Amino acid sequence: MFSFFKKNPIKKLDKRYEAKLEQAMQAQRNGDIKGYAMITAEAEEIKLQMLALEKDSAK
Repeated sequence: MFSFFKKNPIKKLDKRYEAKLEQAMQAQRNGDIKGYAMITAEAEEIKLQMLALEKDSAK
């Protein structure tokens, strides 16, 4: 009945994903390649979660 009050979890994950990509870019610019790789891996995990939620919501 009040489903319009619920926040969209995909939007929240998208913001986290974009923030991680920004952090990764900054790490790469600073020459921290190991940090860049770790942060990029975290961003990819968030992207997989987003895709799973989108798949579930499409059903």
